[in-house]
Amino acid sequence: MAEPGWRQQLHGKGIMSQSSRKVVIAIDGPAGAGKSTIASRLAKALGYVNLESGAMYRALGLKALETGIFLGDGAALLELARRSKIELEPTPEGNRVLLDGRDVSTRIRERDVTDAASRASTHPGVREWMVERQREMGANGGVIMEGRDIGTVVFPNAEIKIFLDADPNIRERRRVEQAHAQDDPAQAEKLKQDLRERDRRDSTRAVAPLRPAEDAIHIDSSSMSIEQVIARAEQIVTEKLGNQAAV
Repeated sequence: MAEPGWRQQLHGKGIMSQSSRKVVIAIDGPAGAGKSTIASRLAKALGYVNLESGAMYRALGLKALETGIFLGDGAALLELARRSKIELEPTPEGNRVLLDGRDVSTRIRERDVTDAASRASTHPGVREWMVERQREMGANGGVIMEGRDIGTVVFPNAEIKIFLDADPNIRERRRVEQAHAQDDPAQAEKLKQDLRERDRRDSTRAVAPLRPAEDAIHIDSSSMSIEQVIARAEQIVTEKLGNQAAV
């Protein structure tokens, strides 16, 4: 959990003043839509904990790479998860990700780990284990969680659900720019292919495929700046918290 001092500093500065009740906010959407940035910014504004589901899968993917576990072996990956300690430690700058006590926050953002995480997440047993851990972490509310099945599977009763999307071409361009690969055609094409493959896996997997919850509010960020998306997300949260406070 966040340190009391940090949470107190954020509490009351922004939209948190709408209600003192701690809720669960679920943000879903495909890769490259901007979910991580939105979740991080909202968490700071609210004084909430940002539960990064992707970071948890990345940590497991990294351990599989380091220990030589075959990413197609769901049973072996599940056993590896059960033997692992994955922690999200909130700080004012964002979450630190600890794997068995080791800070892997930077390493898990690298491309090989990203691919390993995506492959590991397709196994039903692994997803079930992760969902159990995530529900435990969010049991008392006061959390924002982003991923691909948060509003549909992990927290189907979340008080606030947002589905953040963007045109695939826009998401590809953002991924290339994020990696500073504009002047490297080969790398840029590889990044685009990786995103397309990830979209395919996410939308066709047998368990918890990517889809918006029926009661989710959609945000199409294709023609929006990050500040505009954040402003819209804050508006949604403000209205929801305000309506709940009035009940």
